[in-house]
Amino acid sequence: MREPRDELKADSNERSEKPDFDVLTASKDVVRGERTRDDFFDAVLALDRPTSVDEVADLAGHGVDAAREYLQWFEQMGIVTRVTTSPATYERNDEYLRWRRVQTLRNQYTSNELLEFLEDETERDRSYATEFEVESPERVSISQYAVETSRSIEDVWEDLTKWKTTRHRITLLEQALSGSDGSADQRSTA
Repeated sequence: MREPRDELKADSNERSEKPDFDVLTASKDVVRGERTRDDFFDAVLALDRPTSVDEVADLAGHGVDAAREYLQWFEQMGIVTRVTTSPATYERNDEYLRWRRVQTLRNQYTSNELLEFLEDETERDRSYATEFEVESPERVSISQYAVETSRSIEDVWEDLTKWKTTRHRITLLEQALSGSDGSADQRSTA
């Protein structure tokens, strides 16, 4: 084994002190590199438009070569889709994320629990439809409803956002219960 460079060697004062092993990075964290992968995964989840490799590297706080490697790997896994090749741009694959959410629901909850959640969300959906007197949140004019009910625009917007979230949850729960993952193939055969 080679001797370390002089500037890396401990001097006599450092040798007399007991090392503080608690402040050292755990070897499993150094070897596995999960943090880098997680940094890139977080960056990819934040994408809302086709984004260049350089921009993804900046978002993740790592180099362009690492970004290129992780993006290619994420593309193979279906997490991102390459939009252009020169320059290479990628976008988040929302179909993959929906599939992951459905799989997580199936793995974490029993069918009975999923049914209970679906009943709760369906009741919440009915309640919003009754409150707004329409069948869909998309049919509500935020400003008009705020004026008609003497509520603030922000309050109406928050309630509509919650209603849309409720609808999204219903879709995920139905897919988890039906065995459907919401992919385009399964939607077209339904």
